[in-house]
Amino acid sequence: MIIIKNGTLERVKDWTDDSIYVLTDFDRTITVGNSESSWSILSKSNVVPKEYIEERQELFDYYRPIEIDETLDYDTKSKLMTEWWNKHIGLFVKYRLSEEVINNAAQNLRVMSFRDGAREFLKNMKDRNIPVIIISAGIGNFIEQFLIKNNCNFDNIYIVSNFLKFENGIATGVSDNVIHSLNKNEVSLPNNIKELIENRKNIILLGDSTSDIRMAREEARNQALKIGFLEEKVEENKTYYQEQFDVVCTGNTTYNELFQKLPILKK
Repeated sequence: MIIIKNGTLERVKDWTDDSIYVLTDFDRTITVGNSESSWSILSKSNVVPKEYIEERQELFDYYRPIEIDETLDYDTKSKLMTEWWNKHIGLFVKYRLSEEVINNAAQNLRVMSFRDGAREFLKNMKDRNIPVIIISAGIGNFIEQFLIKNNCNFDNIYIVSNFLKFENGIATGVSDNVIHSLNKNEVSLPNNIKELIENRKNIILLGDSTSDIRMAREEARNQALKIGFLEEKVEENKTYYQEQFDVVCTGNTTYNELFQKLPILKK
């Protein structure tokens, strides 16, 4: 189901390609709602210790319900998400996961799948010369490999995410500050990306959490076309999503369905 806020189509109908850029989440936004996240890839492989898989699952079972609980205040939730991400990264270090293991897991990305039409959406953005900035709380190494394997790592796509770093071939953490699901407003875009979008004032923003709205600068959020994919606790969260997003998508909405409702996404 696609629910569009009154006035949305009228507001974006005159947007020109040279005025637009895309800010998008990745896991369960570009990929289907029931797809495994980039954090889950290692646990679905046979190249990591079973102890890592067990501990990773314990963390997920505890923190995931907190992540999708829209009743919690931002500060409390953000603190807990920082705690979760750091604990999971700590497991990479604890079990001395090697770069070779990470690379081997990256070759088996069948647990991740595009939403129908997402590949066409990315190709359309490339053809229209519209920058696509992926700001993901996932693992950038796997996101990049997923796009490469699907022939979608276009030169207009920029990935800002948690890229694992290694010393002597062993994981030691991430290459920059940890990006989790609630602190995307704190992400500092590289200067080359800032310059690229400096004169583009209209944003197509896509995410699967209301916190993804924070990918856009606060002063720019009112002018963005905000599209939210709601897949869990739909009835409990639908009203809240409708307040925050211009377009709310449920039931694993495809990009093909969005193209029909929102011509701006595929001209």
